[in-house]
Amino acid sequence: MERVILHSDLNNFYASVECLYNPALRGKPVAVAGDPEARHGIVLAKNYAAKACGVATGNPLWMAKQKCPDIVFVPPHYDLYMKYSKIAREIYSEYTDRVESYGLDECWLDVTGSTHLFGSGKAIADELRERIKQELGVTVSVGVSYNKIFAKLGSDMKKPDATTVITSSRFREIVWPLPVSDLLYVGRATHNKLRRYGITTIGRLAQANQDFLRHLLGKNGEMLWLFANGLDTSPVSNIGAKSLIKSIGNSTTAPRDLVTDEDIRITLRILSESVSARMREYDFVCSTVQIGVRDNELHSYERQGKLLYPNRTASALSEKAFELYKQNHSSGKPVRSLSVRACKLSVLENEQLSLLPEISSIQKQEVIDSVIDNIRSRFGHFSVQRGIMLCDKRLSSLNPKEDHIIHPESFFKS
Repeated sequence: MERVILHSDLNNFYASVECLYNPALRGKPVAVAGDPEARHGIVLAKNYAAKACGVATGNPLWMAKQKCPDIVFVPPHYDLYMKYSKIAREIYSEYTDRVESYGLDECWLDVTGSTHLFGSGKAIADELRERIKQELGVTVSVGVSYNKIFAKLGSDMKKPDATTVITSSRFREIVWPLPVSDLLYVGRATHNKLRRYGITTIGRLAQANQDFLRHLLGKNGEMLWLFANGLDTSPVSNIGAKSLIKSIGNSTTAPRDLVTDEDIRITLRILSESVSARMREYDFVCSTVQIGVRDNELHSYERQGKLLYPNRTASALSEKAFELYKQNHSSGKPVRSLSVRACKLSVLENEQLSLLPEISSIQKQEVIDSVIDNIRSRFGHFSVQRGIMLCDKRLSSLNPKEDHIIHPESFFKS
């Protein structure tokens, strides 16, 4: 039996939610923007009116203003976005238990087993679009196909508020003429490599020699060839199952250049606490810590190191991160951005108290971190802070969970 896969994409999600809560914004070009005083001054999301003027996600605010003099900038409200994302997923779950999130605004649904209850894939997609519009006040585009890759391609083809069906019998005439960059997981670097060899459409990718693609792109080349030929068989995860996660991380651009070791320690500690808390949510520990550093001349590098014992305590993460920084930041240049990532994750099994002093110390620290998580969930992030945070309130004012959305890496990310 051929699968029926939907991909739902909430249109201009952040900007749509902002316009919903502030009717004065409706009909105007709107962009959700970072804080320029904190050096996060770029467009995070925009509505169609701003897009029509050429405003793109990632544009600096000055550039967006040049393109669209009447544009209105609003700060992000991630709590609202997460609330609406959760409501949308609850609606999807009424049709199937196979719902897999892809960021806050996108989901795949496998409705193969639900068509006898709710009708065809197109009928379910149309009903979802109407319900999202009526119950959330925003619009959604839905792609319908027999695999995840083409379902997502379909949701991207017609916006806003549209259903696009790509069948197994007609996918070549619909999909193959499209630019190869439209295919999921064809990023800028991959696109440039393919273009050098005249592979500019999905059809040309599908007809390319597999051995050549494997030589050019490694395993990703073979994977993309399968996608272009409609041979994706990846399943849609169960709504109650954990997504396959390779790593968990967070990053920030500091409100000022980080010059001293103390500046670095404060920022790494904040990021490490965020990553540590997120690992507890997913019941993971990590074996490796990775840092990313970008200096004030925008040169960047990444380095990673192994922990003595797998764990997820904020102290272990921040100490390893600082050690990596000291070992590798030989230029001495002021730092603009930092990231901390927990890698080589494994699921935490039920632990017994250990007599080994190193393990016992980790377990005690884990209890402390869990208590801090509970206090912050009740009274806010800044209700508990380490003493070092009082040394520079400007740097320590970052709320790493509410000010930054942390997206686990997808299975296919290279």
